[in-house]
Amino acid sequence: MGMFGGTGGYFWLDSWIMGNLVQLGTQRFCRRFLSRTNDPTGRQYDQMTQAARSGCANNAEGSARRATSRETEMRLTDVARASLAELAGDYLNWLLRQEQAPWGKGTPEARAVYAVRLDKAAYGEDVVHDACVHILNQKKKFAQWLDTDDDVTMANTLLILIARAINMLNHQMEAQGETFKEKGGFRETLAGLRAVARAQQQGAPVCPDCGKPMARRTARSGRNSGREFWGCTGYPDCQGVREVNSGGP
Repeated sequence: MGMFGGTGGYFWLDSWIMGNLVQLGTQRFCRRFLSRTNDPTGRQYDQMTQAARSGCANNAEGSARRATSRETEMRLTDVARASLAELAGDYLNWLLRQEQAPWGKGTPEARAVYAVRLDKAAYGEDVVHDACVHILNQKKKFAQWLDTDDDVTMANTLLILIARAINMLNHQMEAQGETFKEKGGFRETLAGLRAVARAQQQGAPVCPDCGKPMARRTARSGRNSGREFWGCTGYPDCQGVREVNSGGP
């Protein structure tokens, strides 16, 4: 993996590939169509290129954090999605300023862009090099729209690519959520192991339902609010409880 170490799992994500196409397209759009006349302070240039970069960077960072925290992975993926949604708003505003509505999904122009599919990533040992070649090859598929000198065509095309990237991220987050519910992440698992270790050191009783060590807890609501009890360290998978005896465990 070279300079990227072992954190390059995102190179295989279609959402990251599509995000790169959006970023490259946005950089060209801003260079080509923003000027001192319509963007005198360069603020729109900065906002659009930063939003496009965030769509890629946070998706990649989320994938890299998978080994340590699934929760962080989901949060960063959501930031990537929000950044792309913000960028879509900029392109929509551009079209409205040109007195144009975006292409309808059923128009020939939109259907042609939607019909172009990404190739499946297939890399050799030099993943960084191969991934960049792959991105450039995917970009060529959209060249007739992304290399145009017509701002309306390019803005419409990038709106479609952004929508596709966001849809990919939506599916990605659904899968991340399911995995998190089933397995948790490294930090979440470590917290559970620490709870078990503390319970064992305190001489806690074992759970009557599953046999795991129990931890002393305090009821926060209901008729027993404020009273201590023994709760299973396997909660919420196991909800076993024991009463705390005044004379000891």
